[in-house]
Amino acid sequence: MSKQVQVVYHSGYGHTERQAKAIAEGIDAEDGVGATLVPVDELADTEAPAWAMLDSADAIVMGGPTYMGSVSAALKQFMEASSARWMEQRWAGKLAAGFTTSGSQNGDKQNTLLQILTFAAQHGMLWINLNQLPGNNSSSGSVEDPNRLGASLGAMAQANIDEGPDVAPPAADLETARRFGTHIAACVKRWH
Repeated sequence: MSKQVQVVYHSGYGHTERQAKAIAEGIDAEDGVGATLVPVDELADTEAPAWAMLDSADAIVMGGPTYMGSVSAALKQFMEASSARWMEQRWAGKLAAGFTTSGSQNGDKQNTLLQILTFAAQHGMLWINLNQLPGNNSSSGSVEDPNRLGASLGAMAQANIDEGPDVAPPAADLETARRFGTHIAACVKRWH
């Protein structure tokens, strides 16, 4: 039986959706684990079928853009809509992970990952970190390095605000996301 990972995301301009798809590609590359992309729009109604998919998932990966140093309003709405599940601890013991994109190199993305981590902890979920050494942090490094932004908690990507999702985030950030997906899948196989 295949293990299931739900990738819940909000994407305002398409950049974070590219990151979510790269994570799903990494998950799907691992035998015995499958990813399903779940835009937060599909979770607006608390009775929507997508909620049952989250309830039965082995892991839930959550992400969205960092707006004004925080999770986007749409991702926050999903978090708040999960409160009935929190009260019943339906997701306790599930694996969780997070990702985010912003226009700036830093963009306070760490705050967004901390918000997603705290949300997962409130649900009793177990956090999967990025598990990649930082790139682009020495004179021999490059912006082409995976994990060029030096994240640890989850996957970070940067997308220039004047470029569409057809060219941003850059290949290095998408490779970071794919590797993260592969790591998530390996964790799901190990602990489920």
